[in-house]
Amino acid sequence: MGPIEKVAIIGAGNMGSGIAQKSAQERFEVQMVDREQEWVDRGVSIVSGFLKEAEDRRIFSPKQVEQIKSRITGVVGTENVDPSTDLVIEAVFEDFEIKKSVFEILNDVCDEHTILASNTSSLSVDELALSTGRPDRFVGLHFFYHPAKNRLVEVIPATESSESSVKLVEQYCKSMGKVVIICKDRPGFVVNRFFVPWLNEACRLLEEGIGSTAQIDSVARSSFMIGMGPFALMNLTGPPIALHSADYLAEQLDTPRYIGSDSLRELVKEGGLWEIGESGECDDDTARVISERLLGQVFSVSAQIVDEEICSMEDVDRGAKVGLRWAKGPFELANEIGVDEASRMAINYSELAGIELPEWFSTKTEEFEFSYVDLSVEGEIATVRLNRPEAMNALNVDLVSQLGEVMEEIDSIQDISTVVFEGAGKAFVAGADVKFFVDKLREDSFKEIYEFTSHGHDVLNRIERCDKTTIALTTGLALGGGLELALSCDYRIGTRRTQFRFPETSIGIYPGLGGTQRTTRICGVECARYAVLAGNFLDSSLALDLGLLTHKVKSSEVESTVATLVGKKPRQKYPKKPLNDESEVVRFASSFYSDDNIGDLISGKIPPGYDSEDPMVSRQLKSLSRAAPVALRIAGDLLSDVRTGTSLEDGLNLELDRLEEIFSTRDAEEGLSALIEGRRPKYSSC
Repeated sequence: MGPIEKVAIIGAGNMGSGIAQKSAQERFEVQMVDREQEWVDRGVSIVSGFLKEAEDRRIFSPKQVEQIKSRITGVVGTENVDPSTDLVIEAVFEDFEIKKSVFEILNDVCDEHTILASNTSSLSVDELALSTGRPDRFVGLHFFYHPAKNRLVEVIPATESSESSVKLVEQYCKSMGKVVIICKDRPGFVVNRFFVPWLNEACRLLEEGIGSTAQIDSVARSSFMIGMGPFALMNLTGPPIALHSADYLAEQLDTPRYIGSDSLRELVKEGGLWEIGESGECDDDTARVISERLLGQVFSVSAQIVDEEICSMEDVDRGAKVGLRWAKGPFELANEIGVDEASRMAINYSELAGIELPEWFSTKTEEFEFSYVDLSVEGEIATVRLNRPEAMNALNVDLVSQLGEVMEEIDSIQDISTVVFEGAGKAFVAGADVKFFVDKLREDSFKEIYEFTSHGHDVLNRIERCDKTTIALTTGLALGGGLELALSCDYRIGTRRTQFRFPETSIGIYPGLGGTQRTTRICGVECARYAVLAGNFLDSSLALDLGLLTHKVKSSEVESTVATLVGKKPRQKYPKKPLNDESEVVRFASSFYSDDNIGDLISGKIPPGYDSEDPMVSRQLKSLSRAAPVALRIAGDLLSDVRTGTSLEDGLNLELDRLEEIFSTRDAEEGLSALIEGRRPKYSSC
């Protein structure tokens, strides 16, 4: 089976049209299929409406919208799906017999290589697989609403799903920037397993007269740090969906506590929505009962999910944060309120609900520790996944420390010839954790900033010196520290989704994990100044021209490109010149950021011979004017030092040596704080 390029979506309703839209946005050739022309037309209309909204918000240009639409072909009748389609996703109503009939047709129509998938939130994936006639080429999927916006997708392999089928479907999801949770086929999978009973428990609290809808929503928002409480959420997604899901889980898990509450059942019968008053105020005792019941329910069910090995506790938290947009996942919440308190709440709920709480959770007293770096080894290739997608894989103390431990383990395995680094979700790594720097500056603890940065240098240097081939899959966003991590690798593979940037000077600091040194040695001083000083966004084409990307390929070609590089070190990792001298931007950067001009540029002047009305010139001057002056000067010095023949090791030490100088400025705290607070910084003039 080759890479997935052509997909068909069966069902043009809200979910199906959303999956079709997102697939088309990511340049897949899409068929949107339904039984009647009017339903296909309705699906096309839904897509057009969402794209018009995106166009109005300037997410897409009118030309891009037309291109997306052109990739979607309406098809009437499942029997008319193109036989050569690579992946068909069924997204019809949650009824086993209806889905089964769809798969029977697809099995007859589609070529042997076609993978079939079902978008389901509740049905047994194993049973669906057996109904397809090709269980080895079947995978369960659970997209979250709205599929074009929500980044989470649960991938559920059936017992007989082939490894290649699962990998291809996972790659399809990842190419759409999705955060993928691979989980076992158990009722509710991951998120719905704890979320649906949470909604139903809110209904039970209402029935018991413990609180009103407004009070329960208010307490839930506060306890879980979320924007909408359970009743508001049910009104948004539809009470019938909550009732159907609750009854299904109750039956499948033989848990009467999960049966849809009488109040919810009556509401659905009447076809209404919850009435939620404006005032959610309640006394402390009431708030405590509501909070502990809802938290206890989530803690106990989340513990069951991990105990049944449906997925890891990190993925449970990921599902809550990405799929439900909670600020913290269940296990992070347990750490925050105290694990002993979380255990007590879980025990109380488990006794109330008549469910079994795993002993490891009921007796837990120490904080949960989370893993943000996953290592897998297949043959001679080690894959290192930076797995903190809810934070765009931002580098924090734990992630950097774990990455160092993983590299130490990799170095000790002789059979590995190649190490591939990738980021979970749509980003490779979106820089360092800015909040860490702000917190330490406000605590007057520069020492911890230095230790974190120094340790980061040690880890990146370990990658730099690794005798194995190192490859960064920078197929998404790589900013600041993430780009610096990628530059320490031998190769950087990108796609059209790749975007690089050094934003540091605009937030009061400079690239401190090798950005001033490795960038210069790759593309030369002038082009490095273009990238670092002005913080220009670099799309995949420009990154390739500069040499910061070594390969630009289609998403479907990433794996095959990696295969060509296995065990091969580059002849010259640091050519000190751009890859494409003929690029218009490269020519401009080489001239504009010359040694003769750099003094004027850093001091805010227009170099002789340049017109400030020229669009390329004005953009650079504008970007430079928004940079912190001290950061600009220090970054300029560090870039220029390479001219003197400074070794890479000495240059990296110079970056560390000047950390205290930059972090002692008011501009550093101002720039970093402004980024967190979503405002434009105000820098001093010198």
